[in-house]
Amino acid sequence: MDIRFTDCSVSFGERLALHPLTLVLSERRIGVIGLNGSGKTTFARLINGLVKPTKGRVEVNGLDTVKDDRAVLAEAGFIFQNPQHQLIMPIVSEDIAFGLKNRGLPAKEISLRTEALLARFGISHLGKRRVHELSGGETQLVAMASVLVTGPKILILDEPTNQLDLRNRRMVAETIDALDEDTIVITHDLGLVEGVERLLLFHEGKLIADGAPSETIRRYHEVAGC
Repeated sequence: MDIRFTDCSVSFGERLALHPLTLVLSERRIGVIGLNGSGKTTFARLINGLVKPTKGRVEVNGLDTVKDDRAVLAEAGFIFQNPQHQLIMPIVSEDIAFGLKNRGLPAKEISLRTEALLARFGISHLGKRRVHELSGGETQLVAMASVLVTGPKILILDEPTNQLDLRNRRMVAETIDALDEDTIVITHDLGLVEGVERLLLFHEGKLIADGAPSETIRRYHEVAGC
């Protein structure tokens, strides 16, 4: 992973959502925390071009998120806070295959790669299931498989354990830990980021802590008053 923010800021109208930021990310496991409205989701969406910088620039593995926006989308996959909203097809296997069909791959290769992703995530039994019948944890895993089937090197997850029960949270957390891809996890679930290599804390649009999880989480508790 090689992500570079250079004097990057984001404004929405008169509101400065992210203050000027210069930063290099190279670790394989990175967490991002902060109170609601702190700027953490804006920061994460800058990485794959879902949000464009108002000033400055962002580069992902040598690609500019504005000039090379299509290539950046292929390089960095994004799982939204409500992953069911990005499941397009009615059947699980069809949804995972969707991105490959858009690339014009042969049917046999699509089938093989889809089956391989289902097996990798331990959800082969869900292949013929309707997406609206999935549990919250299963939906998260299918969304991950649907994004990763096209081969992005980086996966960004926005609140991946949001509203999951303990069993589903554990299933999703273990899956994220086992991913081969570099990951950036945005979360309020502090337990999910205790083992990351680097943890960032945003507050009121500013990066106020950046380092080991233990120290960054301590600073978060100070800011949150708990």
